[in-house]
Amino acid sequence: MANTVIIKKKIKPFKKKIFVSGDKSLSIRWVLFSSLASGNSVAKNLLISEDVLSVINAVRKLGIKVQLKENYCKIFGKGINGYDYKRSITINAGNSGTLGRLILGLLINNPNSTRLIGDKSLSKRDFKRISDPLSKFGAKFKLSKNNSLPLKITGTKKPRPIFFRESKGSAQCKSAVIFGGLRTEGKTLIKAKKSRNHTEILCRYLNLPIKVQSEEKYDLIEISKAKKIKPLNYNIPSDVSSAAFFIVLTALSKKSELIIKNVNINPSRIGIITILKKMGVKIKFLNKKKYKGEKIADIMVNSPKTLKPINCPSSLNSGAIDEFLIIFLVAAKAKGISYFKDLSELNKKESPRLKLGSNILKMMGVKTITSYNSIRIFGNPNLKINKKIIIKNFLKDHRIFMTSIIAALSFGGDWTVHDKDSIKTSFPNFLNILKKLRKYEN
Repeated sequence: MANTVIIKKKIKPFKKKIFVSGDKSLSIRWVLFSSLASGNSVAKNLLISEDVLSVINAVRKLGIKVQLKENYCKIFGKGINGYDYKRSITINAGNSGTLGRLILGLLINNPNSTRLIGDKSLSKRDFKRISDPLSKFGAKFKLSKNNSLPLKITGTKKPRPIFFRESKGSAQCKSAVIFGGLRTEGKTLIKAKKSRNHTEILCRYLNLPIKVQSEEKYDLIEISKAKKIKPLNYNIPSDVSSAAFFIVLTALSKKSELIIKNVNINPSRIGIITILKKMGVKIKFLNKKKYKGEKIADIMVNSPKTLKPINCPSSLNSGAIDEFLIIFLVAAKAKGISYFKDLSELNKKESPRLKLGSNILKMMGVKTITSYNSIRIFGNPNLKINKKIIIKNFLKDHRIFMTSIIAALSFGGDWTVHDKDSIKTSFPNFLNILKKLRKYEN
């Protein structure tokens, strides 16, 4: 049972300060931008997870030298057209949808064919949503059945600018088209539903030819061809998606307080903070500052006496899409019925998260009504679990694993959670940080 975690006791009240790992979105984007830079770039606090290692291996296959030591990384960029590789290569994106989609935007102007593969989970995900817009540049795609991986991309020497209407709130698709636009003469235009904007922020910080006009529900983005990208030295802030598990653990633990240091609080990423505040969780930002365009702060959380239900506005979905599983745990303890809608994107992640999240709540004794894109959660402030719960067969989804651990520590019961190794994709230090808050049987 080496790949399982067994938890039989709730966590005791705590008052701690912690650091969590470097931001995964920024880590991946730093590697990709640095691989195109004219000169050497250095990152500290780089997230050393399987997803980020997949990105490093990908740029190495494209002819870029990378030095990696613990959480320090140096990339020897050879310029915006510096990728140098044999006629036919295969890039393995592993579990990383961000890598799988963004890397395609960087390959649209290379006439060599490149094969893209991924693990079992990634190979079930939709890639037509990105091959459709990128093919407008002139790149050619050959997808597997069900529009998934493996796929083959053959670029064009003369990509043409495009107009792309992004209506799903996918930062991955938007970013891939931005990368394509940076390699294309003329003006590429994107009308994008609001989503994470790390790519745009890094483009502006690097003085790349991008303009963003922000409207209430969407952004208008104009991209021109980049002639040069300067090196980027970056001390990567902590990941709010990783911090979210400990924020919720604190919210569900009596008489507890937690400070999480130096976290990226980009407004496009903190939907969970807005949602939890509406539910009565006490959260404050301390020591706020701006770093290379990103907003950074320490996050202080105090456990509330009571939690309120929420009729969650779907306008908050894109900023919390990776955190809904643990938000559901808070709803399970709220006094009343919470409703979350327009969540079909949850089922297009590493696993059908909306379905599996509902199943876990039902195993805990929480009543839910779930459709293909919504869930109604009947909260119980006195919820206590006094039975055995086994979590397995969840496509090794790291967020299902971590959510289950937080549920076990918050509500009690005798839990056996399988596929511990799944956290290597995004948050290898998750269990080590938990040990600082509470020792558990392993």
